[in-house]
Amino acid sequence: MKHPVTRRAFLSQAAALGSGLLIAPARVVRAGAGQSPNAKLNLALIGTWGRGAAHFDAIRGENVAALCDVDERHLASAAEKFPQAKQYVDWRPCLDQKGLDAVICCTADHTHAFIATWAMNRGLHVYCEKPLGNSVEEARVVRATYLKNKHKLATQVGTQRHANENFNRVSELIRDGAVGELEQVSAWGNRKLPRPGYLPAQGEPPAHLHYDLWVGPSPFHPYNAGYFSGGPGMNCLQWNMYWDFGTGQVGDMGSHTMDLAWKAIDAALPISAEAKGDPFHPEVTPVALEAHFEHPANRWRPAIRVSWYQGGLMPESPSSWVDLRRIGHGALFEGSKGYLVADFDSRLLIPAGKGADLTYYKGRTKDTLIPPLGGFQQEWIDACKGSLRTSCDFDYGGTMIEMMMLGLVAYRVGRKIRYDGAAGRVTDSPEANELLRRTYRPGWTLNG
Repeated sequence: MKHPVTRRAFLSQAAALGSGLLIAPARVVRAGAGQSPNAKLNLALIGTWGRGAAHFDAIRGENVAALCDVDERHLASAAEKFPQAKQYVDWRPCLDQKGLDAVICCTADHTHAFIATWAMNRGLHVYCEKPLGNSVEEARVVRATYLKNKHKLATQVGTQRHANENFNRVSELIRDGAVGELEQVSAWGNRKLPRPGYLPAQGEPPAHLHYDLWVGPSPFHPYNAGYFSGGPGMNCLQWNMYWDFGTGQVGDMGSHTMDLAWKAIDAALPISAEAKGDPFHPEVTPVALEAHFEHPANRWRPAIRVSWYQGGLMPESPSSWVDLRRIGHGALFEGSKGYLVADFDSRLLIPAGKGADLTYYKGRTKDTLIPPLGGFQQEWIDACKGSLRTSCDFDYGGTMIEMMMLGLVAYRVGRKIRYDGAAGRVTDSPEANELLRRTYRPGWTLNG
């Protein structure tokens, strides 16, 4: 079993990398269109605990050539599964390891856009856990970098619930007119995680944790063990509500639940955003929030309103006998003939109004249903070796998270704003334009 990378070993390793002396594993394949699906990818797993460990089974058949984690204990644990992989505590030299084909990013939210962009700039396929970015600018940089390289790179945002077959059925019902002409869509989540502010300084980081690397590009906040107190897969709930580390439920469950609506509505960027909720706190994102966006018409539907609700705020129910609050995370589609209520696994169609007898709706035959997606990680692995096409690429996912981040901008300025999606600019508020981007610590570059 390989020993974890100590600070001294890491510095020596980084120096070797800088001088070109780091020896990479033998190359297995340069993936892409035309490659054999039986070839193995040289993969780097960045973030090896929590969501990182959730990828172990999916990547076991590939060549895991590099592991990276700021916590040496997590790194050592992953190395037991993949003993041939080189080990890093800093993702930057990891991405420069020779011979890599692809990267899976499972780090804290505030480094997602950095790792995704740096990896694509180095010609690597990328799977990135949600959210894809913590600001409008981050979402746009990631998306633009992907669009420049989409002819040679496969990408996937880690909204793995997208593989649920219910997503297909909801999309079919909406596209085929089961609610009539679509008018508006709402998604919501009921999670509440109030916090008074950043945690106070509390001692020194343990020797196995490279805390400064965990803070990364964000403004520095003193160490507190509370940021790391959550269990595997849930530790994000200890820090993602703080503005410098995350975007609260907008980027967390909002990424998953809005995806249920996003797949069905075929939307580009909104032309406006407005939001309200808890009073603004300079350190902590709001618990209660509602955001509304105007989306232009497209080839099959009119202009629609898209909304996000969280922390107890909810859309109006379509009927007194439909209790939407019984659905923790769900979506409501409203049309001229009725409603569709859905969660991740089920759906309920409610005809409403005069003439809403469903005679207007012609359901699909079994052989014309959207086929099951299958394994979500496997879809990306197969795309790396062949078609490059995935269900949640950085165009699809990047556009969705840009909208959600714009909602937080509207919330912070406290009024409706108009948005030019082509230019990435708020047209009626200089203050809002300043909030489209985050401030990074010196030495950290988003598009590196």
